[in-house]
Amino acid sequence: MLDVAYPAVGLWPAAFVAVVLTLMALRGRSVLGAILVGTVFGVVFFAIHLSWVGEFLGPLPWVALVGLEGALVAAGGIAIALAYRWTEKLGVRARFLVRPGLVAGLWSAREMVAGTWPYSGFPWARVATSQANGPFAEAVSWIGVDGVSFAIVAVCALTIECLWARRFRMLALPVSLACALALIPAFPTRQTGQMAIGWVQANGPSGYFDDRSPGEILELHEARSEALYGRGADLIVWPEGAVDSDPYQSPQTARRLDAVVRAADAPLLANAAVTRSGETYNTSFLWGTGDSVQFYDKRHPVPFGEYVPDRAFYERLVPGLVGLIQREYTAGRTEPVLDVDGVRIGVGICFDLIYDDVIRAGAEGGAEVYIFQTNNADFRGTDENLQQMAIARLRAFEAGRAVVNVSTTGTSQVVLPDGSVIDAAAPGESAASVSDVPLYAGRTPAVVIGSIPIAGLAVLAICTLISLGLVRLSNRSAATERKS
Repeated sequence: MLDVAYPAVGLWPAAFVAVVLTLMALRGRSVLGAILVGTVFGVVFFAIHLSWVGEFLGPLPWVALVGLEGALVAAGGIAIALAYRWTEKLGVRARFLVRPGLVAGLWSAREMVAGTWPYSGFPWARVATSQANGPFAEAVSWIGVDGVSFAIVAVCALTIECLWARRFRMLALPVSLACALALIPAFPTRQTGQMAIGWVQANGPSGYFDDRSPGEILELHEARSEALYGRGADLIVWPEGAVDSDPYQSPQTARRLDAVVRAADAPLLANAAVTRSGETYNTSFLWGTGDSVQFYDKRHPVPFGEYVPDRAFYERLVPGLVGLIQREYTAGRTEPVLDVDGVRIGVGICFDLIYDDVIRAGAEGGAEVYIFQTNNADFRGTDENLQQMAIARLRAFEAGRAVVNVSTTGTSQVVLPDGSVIDAAAPGESAASVSDVPLYAGRTPAVVIGSIPIAGLAVLAICTLISLGLVRLSNRSAATERKS
């Protein structure tokens, strides 16, 4: 049921129902029972939600990722089940006070672990992401994505306490909390100007295994960009992988980019695989800004997609599969902010946008607008691009900035800080447009404080659970001594 809350269906109330049912299924369970419930919930949800993973390298990576996520959910399920069991002897009022925060903290801890481990983690499908098109999205600007996840689970846990204790009148409390969360307006940032941004969704053969000739992708973007010439754009944006050769190594490619810049009378933000000092990076670069060289190297390349961690180990396990992945991108260390005629632009490349650190670094660097370049060609016809677009929409709320999301094959959108879409291209559409994108100043609490409060609550929940376990163990030891 939880998958229904996310795109493509996007029925956001389903997230609350799914969380309530999951917590109720964990309540009163033994450790083995919690493992079973957590594994079934995690595997079924992620198998459906991440079904698109198998489109790239086949079913094995999908099975492995679903298995990993299922195991992490099972571990979180054990902690939550123990929290319910070890607080059973508390009074009704104490349970009302303790359990919602404890359960929400443990749920958040599991989401944070999954978002950082292994190999930089996979913070996709956080509960808050299901609310990208719902009334709770604006709260992200105050408490961040992790904060909204915590709040949703806490409301669900409080609802369960009301139902379990048959205090039906007290259901007004979680309902009131949910309404208060929904009524929180987005943190106000101030508009400081406007930038005409031209962007291209060429819809070419940009997938890793697509048949194409050398230079075909670049040629498609050159041709599609002609529709932008003479339209007064301040910047032209191409998606991830739009340049299929290194312009810093290929004079011919450099000349072709020079020609685009001259014809558009605007600098170009493009992307290519770039080699420096023997390392290959997934790099977004500004072209046509004079002598200055500005670029951003993708901080979070995709494990088993853009590089193979511990390659020697996995080659022994699945040599045929690992052999398909010939690229080996290095994680970037550059700041995700570029300067275009005094306008600070926060940038992110595809997988980057699911990581909070990239968004915060852009805000700290003075970003007035965010531009995300992405290549969704390997997942045509799936929900992947819609799920990613939901995350991008939350980033607009979170940072209080407009977001320009430019894809090779869709979905491309220009999203304002209030979530409204002012320009877009659908999946499978070839498009080029110039969008008047507002620029903003001021930092939201979400980017200033980050996930520190929720991380603190997660640690507190873990410490509380350990303390409850120690008290229980001590009581058992004392009881055994009295019997002897």
